[in-house]
Amino acid sequence: MILGYALTFAMGCFSLALLMNLWRIASAPTMADRILAVDTMTVNVIALITLYGAWMGTSILFEVTMLLAMTGFVATVAFAKHILRGSIIE
Repeated sequence: MILGYALTFAMGCFSLALLMNLWRIASAPTMADRILAVDTMTVNVIALITLYGAWMGTSILFEVTMLLAMTGFVATVAFAKHILRGSIIE
């Protein structure tokens, strides 16, 4: 029972963090700040999916979070390379 309250609280905190990241994307002065906000959003979504998987008692969502983590990492590296060099593929 206390685990349900803890998971609900944690999901609420990560949802609030997602909203704050959306605000940061809208108000960021540079593209680098926006990319970091998107990367942070990826981490928050991974945490939300993991918490939901723990709440439902299933382990299949942990595989989804691993795929999302790999995709988020590659996307962040590609965005950063685009900012630094102007192209992703050389």
